[in-house]
Amino acid sequence: MASPGVQQDASEAALIERVRGGDHDAFYELVRPHERGVYLAALSIVNNEGDAEEVAQEAILKAFKNLARFRGEAKFSTWLIQITINEARMRLRKDRKHLYDSLDDGKEDEQGDYIPRDFADWRDIPSEALARSELRQALTRALNSLSPKYKQVLVLRDVEHLSIAETAAILGVNEATVKTRLLRARLQ
Repeated sequence: MASPGVQQDASEAALIERVRGGDHDAFYELVRPHERGVYLAALSIVNNEGDAEEVAQEAILKAFKNLARFRGEAKFSTWLIQITINEARMRLRKDRKHLYDSLDDGKEDEQGDYIPRDFADWRDIPSEALARSELRQALTRALNSLSPKYKQVLVLRDVEHLSIAETAAILGVNEATVKTRLLRARLQ
């Protein structure tokens, strides 16, 4: 008797073949169990419910259009989530396109007069600056309260983003010691 996971994979493969054979309604059956996962994957990247819905719809549409390219080397859900993540990342890149606009570009009004580009106010909002300052002070106090062996590991791993192996080599300890010290430092 086959396990439930194998049976589900077989029915998934059958649905994929039906869609490839022209039964487009079978695609809804194929995607329905994964809709929530697709939406949550999109939401985790774009951090906006409306954008997440659009990304999820676009990902499902791309999966439908490209189902012929699905080779079955991974589960369908994995393939679909990967498409979703790529779509969400593209959405973020498109939304950031304005960051690369030319500073020299301006506009002309009806009479042909040049109107310089309007820029946002880049000054800190006082309440946010105060909150950042307080957070920085609290982090500094917390770091200073750690003994040097824990502080070094925490700074190398969490601030400098070095790997466990690199941290171990720098400190001259084994990787297990780095992991233990890092855990203890974070707990403190």
